[in-house]
Parts: sequence; C-alpha cells; structure tokens
Amino acid sequence: MRVHRSGTTLAGATLAALALLLPLGLSGTATAAQDPGARQATPARGSAHMGMGVIAHDGQAPRAGGAAGLAAQTEGVDVSSHNGNVAWSTLWNSGVKWAYVKATEGTYYKNTSFTQQYNGSYNVGMIRGTYHFATPDTTTGAAQADYFVNNGGGWSKDGRTLPGVLDIEWNPYGATCYGKSAAGMVAWIQDFVNRYKARTGRDAVIYTATSWWKQCTGNSSAFSSTNPLWIARYASEVGELPAGWPYYTIWQYTSSGPTVGDHNHFNGDYSRVQALANG
Repeated sequence: MRVHRSGTTLAGATLAALALLLPLGLSGTATAAQDPGARQATPARGSAHMGMGVIAHDGQAPRAGGAAGLAAQTEGVDVSSHNGNVAWSTLWNSGVKWAYVKATEGTYYKNTSFTQQYNGSYNVGMIRGTYHFATPDTTTGAAQADYFVNNGGGWSKDGRTLPGVLDIEWNPYGATCYGKSAAGMVAWIQDFVNRYKARTGRDAVIYTATSWWKQCTGNSSAFSSTNPLWIARYASEVGELPAGWPYYTIWQYTSSGPTVGDHNHFNGDYSRVQALANG
C-alpha cells in the first residue's frame, strides 16, 4: 500500500486499511497469539519442574517401544506441584516401583503438593526420593543444598529413601546458563554437591540433558566419578551422555506417559534401585 504524504489527512478508507494491517506486523513484530514461535511469558517462580525444557530444546522422537531391547530396567516417575495429587495406587499397579518428588527450588519455593506426593508414593510401597530445581543465578550452591536438605531433601538408610537429586537444566526464567560461564557453572554445581554430601553423607544424583551440559558446563567431566547421572532424552535411545559418565543410572525418556507424564527407566532391576537407596 502506498501512503501519500501531501500534508492532508489520510482518507478514512486508507486509515481503516492501515488499522487492519498493523496487527499483522507492519512493524516487523508479530504477537504471540499470531506466531506460536514468539517469546512466551516467563513462568512464575517456583513452577519449574524436571524436564520442562527438554522438548523445546532437544525435541521429541518416537519411543519405538520405550524399554524394548534394553537390559533390565525398573520403571519410575518424577512429579512436582504441577501434577497435584497423584494416583499412586494406579501407578504402582501399572508397574511403577520408584518415584522422585520435587521438594524445593532455589531458596524461595517448597512444593505445595509435597506431603501427598512423598508420603503417598511411600505408602503404596515405592522407594522414593526428592529433587531440587537449581537456580544458580539466585543464591550459592551451598545455600540451595542447605535449603533442600532442610525442606525434604534429606536421606536416611531405611531402604526406601533415594539420595537427593540436583536438577540442573535450562533456565525457564531467563538466560539458558543463568548468566554463568562454564567454569562458574561447574563451581556452582561443585558447591551444591559438596554441601549436600556434607549434610547427608550421600553423593547427589545429577539430572541434566547432554546438550545443556555441553553448552553450560563446557561438557565437564568433573562429576562423573562421584555423582550418578540421570539423563533426559525423549527418544527410543538415550544417545550421547555428558563427558566422563560411562553409563546412566536413570533415563527420563518421556513427558507423556499415562497417569503421570514424566516416566523414567532405572538402569537395572529392582535390586539396583534398592542398592542406590541403601548407599
């Protein structure tokens, strides 16, 4: 459309046409409603959960039968407040034998569904543990480990409690690597796992995705000999692991399972889950 600038006002019809065109992006910017790929609103603090960035960053491939062809695997789930009250008996009857429950995030959030989820999984017979969603841009690793342990992240050698998990992945609230260099991120993780071990006597499990780990830690191998690996990849194969780890302990293979979306394979039979619980 040509707009004549003769010093007179535009005709009413021209103004109407211009009004129709502007929402479509004459300025070069589309709204989120018009463009599904446009930047989405930042989620509320505390709403993060394990694996929430996997599909957006790594995609999702057909599972081709899930655990088909794998050695012995034991099915488990992970949950947070976005799951609300969980039907634990349904999960147990479907073959799920262990669970991880979000306990905390940063030093500012405790899972509002924690009691139902943590006690409910235990009451149906599952071995269960808890995880912490890390926000390395808010407080130190040690401070977050303390907050985690003080609010559900502890461990006891009762045969039914798994060691705590550090969930370290894409930042849902801002910069992917939380504004840290690779060296800075490695130091933050070390601060967390050191304090967690000092408080509980256990090495924390590290949950991450290979692509994030490469980008944000420089593919560090610093934790591969001490901290069990929980890898996220929604596909029929686990794929490349982060540097140093020769195998995974847990694989989160989907976010669209029945009853609860996030399903995982423990790399071993039930006795190996018990062994991790017992330390």
